[in-house]
Amino acid sequence: MGYRVGIVGATGAVGQELLRVLERRRFPVAELRLFASARSAGRRLGFAGEELVVEPLSAAALRGLELVLSSAGAEVARAVAPAAAAAGALVVDNSSAFRMEPAVPLVVPEINPEAARAHRGILANPNCTTIIALMAVAPLHREAALERMVVASYQAASGAGARALAELQAQLAAAVAGEPLPPPVVLPHPLAHNVIPQVDVFLEDGYTREEHKIARETRKILGLPELRVSATCVRVPVPRAHSVALHLEFREPLLPERARAILAGAPGVELVDEPQAGRYPMPRSASGCDLVQVGRIRADASHPRGLVLWAVGDQLLKGAALNAVQIAELVLALEPEPA
Repeated sequence: MGYRVGIVGATGAVGQELLRVLERRRFPVAELRLFASARSAGRRLGFAGEELVVEPLSAAALRGLELVLSSAGAEVARAVAPAAAAAGALVVDNSSAFRMEPAVPLVVPEINPEAARAHRGILANPNCTTIIALMAVAPLHREAALERMVVASYQAASGAGARALAELQAQLAAAVAGEPLPPPVVLPHPLAHNVIPQVDVFLEDGYTREEHKIARETRKILGLPELRVSATCVRVPVPRAHSVALHLEFREPLLPERARAILAGAPGVELVDEPQAGRYPMPRSASGCDLVQVGRIRADASHPRGLVLWAVGDQLLKGAALNAVQIAELVLALEPEPA
C-alpha cells in the first residue's frame, strides 16, 4: 500500500529535506524515485535504510508517478510539471512558477486547506518567508480582520542555496583568522559581519522581487486582494531559519493577551513569549523545528488597533519541504489510497 512518489531536485537542500520529512512522517511510499539535473544524476541518496540512485530529469521520466514533489526552480517546473499532472500525477511545486496562477491553489494547510480542493493536478507551495509570516498572522486575522501588514524579514544564508551558505562560512573563517574575506560570488556583498538589504533582484518601484512575492502571496492565501502589505527583505549572516518582524493593523481591537492565547492554540505554532526571562524566538532554537515560533507580542504604540510580533521558522522545513508534504497529505486524504 502506498504511492509512487518522485522528488524533482532531490540533490538540493529542499530535496534532501523532503526525503527526511517523508521518512519521519511515515508517508505511505510504495516506490520512490529521485530526479535531478544530468550533472547530479548517478548520485546515491538514503531513504528508509536504502540507497536510491538519482535519475536524470525529463518529463517522460515522471510518467507513472502518482505524486511529484518538485523543488528545482521555476524554469524546470514549467517544463515538467504540466506534463506530469496531465499524466495523472499530483504535483506539489516549491518554485514560484505557478503560485500566482489563478487556477493553481497556493496552500498552507493550517491556514487555507479548503483552497486545495480546487486543484487541477498542480498545487503551489508559497514562498518560505510568506509561510513563516502567515503562520503567525492568519490566526490573528481570523479573530480581528487584518487591514495592513508591514514586515521586515531577516533571511538566513541557506535561503539563497548551499553555495551561499558555503560562501558565508568561508568568509567567517577568514575573518576569524584575520585574513581578507574571499570575494562574494553568490550574494551581492560579503555577508560575514554584515547584513544585506537585498533578497532577489530590484524592480522598478524600488522593491525587490522577494518583497513583491510576500505581498502578492499573502493576499492570495488570506483571500484579501486589497490588503495593504509592505515588505523589506534582508539577508543576515545566519546559517538556517528565517526571522520576521511583523507590524499588524486590524479592523477590530486585539489585545496582546488575547493574541497570545490565540497563538498558543494555533496549529503549527509554538508560543515563545517570555522576554523578561530571555525567551523569544531565535534561529538557533527554530532550526530543525517543524513549528514556527512566535513571541515579542506587544501593542503597537503608534496605532490603536495594532500589534507587533516576531516570528522565526526553519525555511527548509515549514518554509518548504514540510509544507509540501503536508499539502500532499491534505489532498491525498481526500482520495482513496491506491492498492
